[in-house]
Amino acid sequence: MTAMHRLAKGLGRLSAGIDRIAMVLAVAALFVMLGAALWQTVARYIFASPPIWTEELARRAMVWAGMLGASCAFRAGANPVLFPAMLAIGGRAGAALTLLRAAGVVLFAAPVLWFSLFAPGMNMARGFLGRSLGRQGEMLDISMIWFTAAVPVAFMIILIHLLAISAAGLAGEPAPGAIATQGKQAQ
Repeated sequence: MTAMHRLAKGLGRLSAGIDRIAMVLAVAALFVMLGAALWQTVARYIFASPPIWTEELARRAMVWAGMLGASCAFRAGANPVLFPAMLAIGGRAGAALTLLRAAGVVLFAAPVLWFSLFAPGMNMARGFLGRSLGRQGEMLDISMIWFTAAVPVAFMIILIHLLAISAAGLAGEPAPGAIATQGKQAQ
């Protein structure tokens, strides 16, 4: 087994473990959202006294569910693919396409992660997370960073999945998740 195969297997296991955690947390966030919306409805129409915090909690849970769910969808290959037959190409052309796909994802994810941390002039206090640190929710007395952190966390998970998918592609192995099966179905 070559070093690239060992690296691909290790990254695949890491990606799978993180994916399981992200899926559990996404489902938990959906249940929090559902519970908050259900309590809002019951309190409004049965008790005529809706709590002020339920709508904001449901919104924040929706952000976490959506962002973590998007990272899981990326690994599973549930994202749209313009040319699915290209996923099945092997050899040097397949390796080149793997690197091209990876470059496209990095070009999208890198600015999101960069500006989550930094503003112009490398000012972390003005970055997306830095601005959220001192802000409180409207109805929940919790720092907004606990909610806005969903964006960079999800993009970091996507980059870990990308490393695993790319390493598998470069090693000539099937990609983790359903991405490998998409290419075979397109043939």
